[in-house]
Amino acid sequence: MTTTAERNDEQPPAAGGNATQAPESAALAPELAARLLRRVTLAPGEHASQPSYAPFTGELVGRVPVCTEVDVDAAVRLARAAQQKWVRTSAAHRRRIFLRYHDLVLDRQDEILDLVQLETGKARKSAFEELADVAIVSRYYAHTAARQLRPRRRWGALPGLTAATEYYHPKGVVGIIAPWNYPLTLPITDAIPALLAGNGVVLKPDSQTPFTALLGVNLLREAGLPEDLFQVITGAGRSIGTPMIDRVDYLMFTGSTATGRHIAAQCGQRLIGFSAELGGKNAMVVCADADLDKTVAGALRACFSNSGQLCISIERMFVEDAIYDEFVPRFTERVAAMALGAQRDYTAEMGSLITPTQLEAVAAHVDDAVAKGATVLTGGRRRPDIGPLFYEPTVLTGVTGDMDLAADETFGPVVSIYRVKDREEAVRRANDTDYGLNASVWSKDTAAGRELATRLQAGIVNVNEAYAAAWASTDAAMGGMKASGVGRRHGVEGIRKYTESQTVAVQRGLPMGAPPGMSEQTYAKVMTMSLRILKRTPFVP
Repeated sequence: MTTTAERNDEQPPAAGGNATQAPESAALAPELAARLLRRVTLAPGEHASQPSYAPFTGELVGRVPVCTEVDVDAAVRLARAAQQKWVRTSAAHRRRIFLRYHDLVLDRQDEILDLVQLETGKARKSAFEELADVAIVSRYYAHTAARQLRPRRRWGALPGLTAATEYYHPKGVVGIIAPWNYPLTLPITDAIPALLAGNGVVLKPDSQTPFTALLGVNLLREAGLPEDLFQVITGAGRSIGTPMIDRVDYLMFTGSTATGRHIAAQCGQRLIGFSAELGGKNAMVVCADADLDKTVAGALRACFSNSGQLCISIERMFVEDAIYDEFVPRFTERVAAMALGAQRDYTAEMGSLITPTQLEAVAAHVDDAVAKGATVLTGGRRRPDIGPLFYEPTVLTGVTGDMDLAADETFGPVVSIYRVKDREEAVRRANDTDYGLNASVWSKDTAAGRELATRLQAGIVNVNEAYAAAWASTDAAMGGMKASGVGRRHGVEGIRKYTESQTVAVQRGLPMGAPPGMSEQTYAKVMTMSLRILKRTPFVP
């Protein structure tokens, strides 16, 4: 997910032409801004501020403080003090808070969706995916956290004589560095299991989208979360990222692979735990027996949800030769007909890119490919008539390895399509990447599709779906292989990573060594015989 470059110096987008429906004013209501800014942790003293701009219009959304190392220190100290009390609260009490939060998010969705669109420029249906995800994860961990973290009996060294139990203790304070592309779901859904595991949290949201994250935290406090338990610091990652890593007990990061490697090295120096979802060059395989209607609709979501600014978005499509000449024209025609818009309703299928930097990066990838011989089947143009940062959904063929977008993540509404002889070639080419985050397989034969999916080197694979089936299966782990990440979100792995496991073993009766009166040689013989017997004993704790 190439989202980590801080944009403190980002210029507002240049004003574009009129959209088909003019977006509402971009400025955040002063009373809402003031309420949310109270959630930023600030030590005494003067602070500079930084702006964020609305992608739809280029107008100023608002300004947030530029935090310093002193503020980071204060945030961690407050979270740590609150965590000492929080860890003593019951699982039932924590559960009630997050079920209330689930309802608050759904009840306040118009306010939330308006702010998400204001800060990101995404279509409202993509904004709703964020809101739904937060509700789903909140409900899931509220109901499962106590079971996932309860003490567990383990197989003892000497059956019947050794009682071993594994306990899960909170890390302490978890740091979260979140990106701009999903400013509600990524900060909040990473925090939910950390909090339910008994930790405090310090969050640094992206500079482009701070107010959405602040609203998410504000609603958590409305739901009953203790005041100091969840701290927010704003500012540039290059100035407060290292101070955060130097003070927290675990770090969750979402962003680029390059930045992830740098952060991993810092965490390694301190020997603290680290989890990351990083970049991707995700592939779709369209088998010869795919249902064309369903595949075209699914491919549209796969490639252009959130304007392609989605870590699990499809950027490479491998289509079997037998269906290629039928599928590609149908898909291209549907992409060309997509409704782009800056409206705060559900009429637009795709929204804007988020910053001028992102727009230039996407355009540069397409321009480089075309200059080197790629063919644009549809799209490939900026759309200032709709808004300053709009770029058409783009389909390319003839992409070769010397083109920048062949291997590098574009993180925009661009997909390249490749003809392949058969599934074997599709698997080989799909796996020919440094990344391994998401993949998608389309086939009427779901058993064959599942088998093919297991051969793709990606942390999640969807069969007959773009990305939502695996992402929304919150009881199953989600994360990347290869250069796409470390650790997992969701499921039991997504909450236990925020804990320290501890084994307590109680020995009864005979000791773990030669008992009085028995020689070490005799003890060795007895243990050898016992081990031979235990070889045939199943491990059932």
